Amino acid sequence: MNKHKKASIIIPAIFVVIFGTILLSYRASIKNKSMIPYKSFISEVEKGNVSEVYISNGETLKVRSKNGITFYTENPRSQTFKERLLLKGVRVHEGGTLSPVEVIPVSIFFVLMFSSIVYFTVKGSKGQSRAFKLSSIEAEPVKDTGISFNNIAGNDEAKESMKELVDFIKNPEKYAKYNARMPRGVILYGPPGTGKTLLAKALAREAGVPYFAVNGSDFVQIYVGVGAGRIRDLFKKAREKGKAVIFIDEIDAIGKKRSARAEGGSDEKDQTLNALLSEMSGFKDREGIVVVAATNRLDVLDDALLRPGRFDRHIEVGLPDINARYKILKLHGRNKPLGENVDLKRLAQMTVYFSGAMLENLMNEAAILAARENSEYITMEHLNKAYSTVLAGAEKKDRSFINDRDKLITAYHEAGHALVTKLVSPENKVEKVTIIPSTKGAGGYTLNIPPDRIYHTRTQLLNNIKIALGGRAAEEIIFGKDEITTGASGDIQNVTNTVLAMIKQYGMFKDTGLLNYDILESQGTVSSGEILKVCSSTVNELYEEVINLLSTNKDKLNKLALKLLEKETIYSDEIDSLVA
Repeated sequence: MNKHKKASIIIPAIFVVIFGTILLSYRASIKNKSMIPYKSFISEVEKGNVSEVYISNGETLKVRSKNGITFYTENPRSQTFKERLLLKGVRVHEGGTLSPVEVIPVSIFFVLMFSSIVYFTVKGSKGQSRAFKLSSIEAEPVKDTGISFNNIAGNDEAKESMKELVDFIKNPEKYAKYNARMPRGVILYGPPGTGKTLLAKALAREAGVPYFAVNGSDFVQIYVGVGAGRIRDLFKKAREKGKAVIFIDEIDAIGKKRSARAEGGSDEKDQTLNALLSEMSGFKDREGIVVVAATNRLDVLDDALLRPGRFDRHIEVGLPDINARYKILKLHGRNKPLGENVDLKRLAQMTVYFSGAMLENLMNEAAILAARENSEYITMEHLNKAYSTVLAGAEKKDRSFINDRDKLITAYHEAGHALVTKLVSPENKVEKVTIIPSTKGAGGYTLNIPPDRIYHTRTQLLNNIKIALGGRAAEEIIFGKDEITTGASGDIQNVTNTVLAMIKQYGMFKDTGLLNYDILESQGTVSSGEILKVCSSTVNELYEEVINLLSTNKDKLNKLALKLLEKETIYSDEIDSLVA
């Protein structure tokens, strides 16, 4: 609970307590007054002992005797009461009078009421002020991001495209002279961890302009109009700086394709997107403001956002190839004490499909391992161990809970993966096979490193499915159909994803044709029955091929499994000699 909510509860509660205390005190003071019965009061009047009576509408009457004593009695509220007193020579005061005991509670009551009105009026105005502040965004300009293009390795094409924008920002007048319009926006798209944010920071620093960094989720609010207000506030702050780089990360949070339904026009996200489109269309060519956005899914963004005049350039920031990985590893290793046996080229070959962030994490994990051992240098052993940690998690120290039966099953399962890889995809390198469980839940794993490829053929994808099925097939061959285990759950998931992609996206099966089934399903024009039938029949056929392949090479399967039981971990050279 924040301070404002606490104050709104505590302060009224204090008022109630104070007022209640005063009221109780007042009632107690009434009870403590000198009260006499009305009959006794009339008797005193008849005797001529009463000099003054104060008549009011209250429950009691104030009476003053001739000897100066004040007392109280019940108020009869009769029409003849005043006349009777006057006939007896008693002075009557109408309207009553308040004693100090009565004046103080009443005064405090009115003060408290006035204070309460003032407090809640001020609080209401502050609430309105906070409501207006919701439309402002907390985006402070960074003068120096500390990242230059020299700090970024790999993605040379993306870097070159970004470097062109530096001159646009520094000298927009030069391009205006040739009537060349400056790119207003750049979309950086690609897998997570590939350096999209680093490119935006480098652009701002190289151009020497302020850097505004926000996230798409910063504009998503439950209050209608707040997101659009924050967009306008962000661009207003950028214009005040003259030239700037605005970086919007995860832009798909606000930039997804707008709904065609009737209610879509009033959606908060649609209003926010419309505000962004309007602001980008309102740029002047000489302003020197560039909007850089990042997303992992270019296909989900609205077409109006991607058209020329909004985000003019779409730059792919993909996973690094082997040369780029080597440059990234050198970049992150230049300030680390690397030993003489460290082979970064070999490490680059091993890290297929690693992003720049994963490579940085790999080098960092190796440095942590070396520091933990108080080693003078980071050795190749540290890097190999870090590599395994990044991929599969750290090895479990306590393995006493694993019984011999489970260990045997794991050995044959991983041997099946390794053997099928060597038989159907000899271009892949089986770097390591282990049956040591990891902290990520794996009972063991086979480190299968494919070569760098731009494309994947149908044969290669089918071979990948066979490799994934190798573990389950080995279990069935050695232990029987009724003894297969849950260890293949991750493999089956990979198989399903691969075969679905081949059918739905790549059009690699005759029965399903050259169609994109994702589009057909979004239009509601296709059922999943045909897809399921092709998936099932394809995987069953491939599984039978793997069963036959391992049965034919059962002696090699046994050799690999027994060696794993003996050493728990075997590497590429030993694997090659056992399978040769």
